[in-house]
Amino acid sequence: MSLSGAANSSNPLTQARRVVVKVGSALLVESHSGQVNRTWLESLAADISDLRRQGREVLLVSSGAIALGRRSLGLPVGRLKLEESQAAAAVGQISLAHAWKEVLGRHELGVAQILLTLSDTEERRRYLNARSTLNTLLRLGSIPVINENDTVATAEIRYGDNDRLAARVAQMISADCLVLLSDVDGLYTADPTRDPSAIFIPEIRAITPEIEKMGTGSASDVGSGGMATKIAAAKIAVGAGCHMCVALGRELHPVRRIELGERCSWFYPASTPTAFRKQWIAGTLKPAGELIVDDGAARALRRGKSLLPAGVTAIVGEFERGDALLIRDSSGTELARGLSAYSSRDAERLRGRQSHEIEALLGFRGRDELIHRDDLVLSSQG
Repeated sequence: MSLSGAANSSNPLTQARRVVVKVGSALLVESHSGQVNRTWLESLAADISDLRRQGREVLLVSSGAIALGRRSLGLPVGRLKLEESQAAAAVGQISLAHAWKEVLGRHELGVAQILLTLSDTEERRRYLNARSTLNTLLRLGSIPVINENDTVATAEIRYGDNDRLAARVAQMISADCLVLLSDVDGLYTADPTRDPSAIFIPEIRAITPEIEKMGTGSASDVGSGGMATKIAAAKIAVGAGCHMCVALGRELHPVRRIELGERCSWFYPASTPTAFRKQWIAGTLKPAGELIVDDGAARALRRGKSLLPAGVTAIVGEFERGDALLIRDSSGTELARGLSAYSSRDAERLRGRQSHEIEALLGFRGRDELIHRDDLVLSSQG
């Protein structure tokens, strides 16, 4: 396949603003040597550089620490004991981070290493901290390289869940597109290595029970995920408004091939990440408190602005950072709902004050907004 053609403008990847790319161990680590597949990784780095030049933000979720570490420790081929997997992860993560830093650095791209567990994406406080860190890294131009914290995440080591972690990351940062680079080129009605009559499925518009039954085990002896984990990841991704594709990753320039229309399976969401997030804020979360705002703040909210501390006249209830709040005007009419950037204790100290005073009042530099417009939904009566 030539890589000189133009990208398909209807391809979800070419339309995406924020992209998560997941790389499996079987692609990154050579099975015969246990070392990084350098030529392939350099081609992927070139693809990432191309995405960045196109103005897209990119995050990487990368397996490979255990596969790299087991060679350094001289561990035998085959299934490892739990404590051996954790030891291999601790050693291999250093090599993995260095490899990414080296290949992306050649394109003058900064790299940040983030180690997460699924609980970091499911427990509210840790979720907010991780989300804030990732968004800040993207704003500052770095490429986060994310892996499971395998030295402590025992369940993830047993079940090989970087597919689902990648989907959680995509959900967390409202990504438009999740790319799972795999050892298969997409979803089939059956395992194509065992059933020659298996039919390839290029588009999945709904994840039905029939689709879920198509999950099969991984054909790789290096990776630990299979099609079942990819379908589970798709449910998370499309539920957050994110397109997801499963694509064959072993050829050089795998992301560029997807852009040019190489065969892969696309899972389509029903709406956009922003729409799903707004719906979640508006209708799913139970408000933990209320903010009363002055007329100037009410007008600013109706114009799509964020809520600044200066416009808040009263705080009702006790809440923590990240909790959902009702926003009312001086007459008690509900204007909006949103996620607070501060606890009620800190919000009370900021109430009516200017944003430039936040650091002096709290002792740390927090967000300028009490509720950012990205975390705020206007009520119908507002």
